[in-house]
Amino acid sequence: MNENKSPSRANSPATAPGETLWSQATPLDPRVLVYTAGDDRDWDRTLLRWDVLGSLGHAYGLWRSGLLADAEHQRLRAALQQALCAVDAGTLIIEPSHEDAHTAVELWLTARDPDAGARLHTGRSRNDQVATDLRLYLKDALLALHAETADVVRGLCAFAEKHAAVLWPGYTHQRRAMPSTMGLWAAALAEGLLDTLETWPALWRQVDRSPLGSAAGYGAPLPLKREAAAQALGFSQLVHAVTAVQNGRGKLEAAVLSHCAQLGHELSRLSCDVCLYAAEEYGYFVLPGSLATGSSMMPHKRNPDLFELTRARAAALDGDLTAVLLLKGKLTSGYHRDAQLLKEPLFRGVQRTREMLQMMAVALPMLDVDAARCLAAIRDGVLSTDEVLRRSEAGTPFRHAYNEVAAGLRSGLALVPPTSAEAQAQLLSRRLSTGAAGNLGLSALQTRLQTCEREAAPLRSGFAAALSELQAPLSSAAQLEMDPA
Repeated sequence: MNENKSPSRANSPATAPGETLWSQATPLDPRVLVYTAGDDRDWDRTLLRWDVLGSLGHAYGLWRSGLLADAEHQRLRAALQQALCAVDAGTLIIEPSHEDAHTAVELWLTARDPDAGARLHTGRSRNDQVATDLRLYLKDALLALHAETADVVRGLCAFAEKHAAVLWPGYTHQRRAMPSTMGLWAAALAEGLLDTLETWPALWRQVDRSPLGSAAGYGAPLPLKREAAAQALGFSQLVHAVTAVQNGRGKLEAAVLSHCAQLGHELSRLSCDVCLYAAEEYGYFVLPGSLATGSSMMPHKRNPDLFELTRARAAALDGDLTAVLLLKGKLTSGYHRDAQLLKEPLFRGVQRTREMLQMMAVALPMLDVDAARCLAAIRDGVLSTDEVLRRSEAGTPFRHAYNEVAAGLRSGLALVPPTSAEAQAQLLSRRLSTGAAGNLGLSALQTRLQTCEREAAPLRSGFAAALSELQAPLSSAAQLEMDPA
C-alpha cells in the first residue's frame, strides 16, 4: 500500500492501466506498479470495511472542523454508508485494477458521486488512513481475542474441576517427579492464559488512539479538529504528536503479535502435553474419534493432528512476530514503504491465534483421561519426596530424612502406591496449601476471569456504539454539536 502520495487525479472515475489515483505526469512503469503493489491488495481485503468506516469518521471530523458544509457532509456520509452496504453485500471489492482498499473505495464513490468522492481525501494522507484502518481492525480483533481466550480459560477450569482428584505424576526434566493431578495441570494452563489476558487492557489503551489528522506524518495546514473524528470512531484519545503515528508503525503490530505469541505458547504447551501423554506408552489422555485423525495406511492409528498443528501454528506465530520486529527495527523517522509488509504477518498471526483459541475451546470438553493409567504411574520414586517430608514432619531433620530415603531406594525400599480411595484422599490432604493439588482454588481463577471480562465490557459496548452511530443517519443532536466557529 503506497500511502505516502497525494491524489492528483481524484476526480477521475477510473484510471488507465499502469496509473493510480496519485500518478504523476510521467507514467509509472507497469512493472514497478506490479512489484510495489505485490500481494498488498490481497491483504487489504481485510481492511476494506474498516477503510469505509474510517472514512465515515474522517468525513465527520471535516464537518466538525468547518471544512464541509452541512449538505456536503450529509451527502458524503450517505454515500459512504452505501459503500459500507456494498462491502457487506460483496459488490464493493478490490478489483485487479485497484492497487489497494483506498483506491477501491474512492473510485467506487467517485463513479457514483464525483464531487463527494473528490472531497473525501481533504486533510488526509493514505498514511494516516491506513493507520486508522489498522487500529479499527485491531480493536475489533482484540475484542475477539479477549472473548476467545476467556472461553479457553473457562474450558480449562471446567476440565480442572472435573478431573481435580485424578492423580498422575508431575514431571521435571521429562522424568517422573512428584504426584500431581490432572486438575492442577489444567489450572496452571488456565492461570497462564489469565496472566496474558490481564495485560490486555494496556494493549487496548495503546491501540485505542486515533491517528487521523496526522496526514503524511506532519499534520495538515488545516484547522482540523482531530478529537471530533476520534470520538466518532470510538477512539478514547489521540496519537498526540502527529509524527508519532508513522514512527509507531510496526510497534503496535509487534505489541499485538507479542500478546498473541504469549497466548500461543500456553496453547502449544497444552498441545505438546496432549500429544505426548496420549501416546500408547503413557495413555494418560484419551482422544475421542472426533478429535483424532487416521492413517491412510495403518488402520489402528489415532493421530493428534489438531494438537500437533496448534503446536506448529504457535511456532509460526513467533515467526510472524520476528518478521515485524525486523521490519520496523532499522528505520529512520517518518514514513517508509517498508511498512506495507507489516500487514501480512499481522493479519496472519492474529488469524492463527484466533483459530487456535477457537479449536481449543472446542477440543477441551471432548478430551478425556484414563484415570487408571494415570494412577498406575504413581509408584516408586514418585512417592519418595512424600516419604522424606513425612519423616521430616515426624521430627527427623530434612537432610537426614532425605539421605535415609535415598539409601532405602538404592537398597529396594518399596513405597506403597495410593491404590485405595482412602490413600488417594490422604495423599491429596497433605497438599492443601493455596494452589496445590489438594486445594486448587478454582474460584480465585474464575474471579480473575470475571474481572477481565468486566473490564472489557464497556470497551466492547463503547466501540460497537460508535460504529453503529456512524452507520445511522446523522442525528439532530450531532448536528447541534457543530461549532459555528
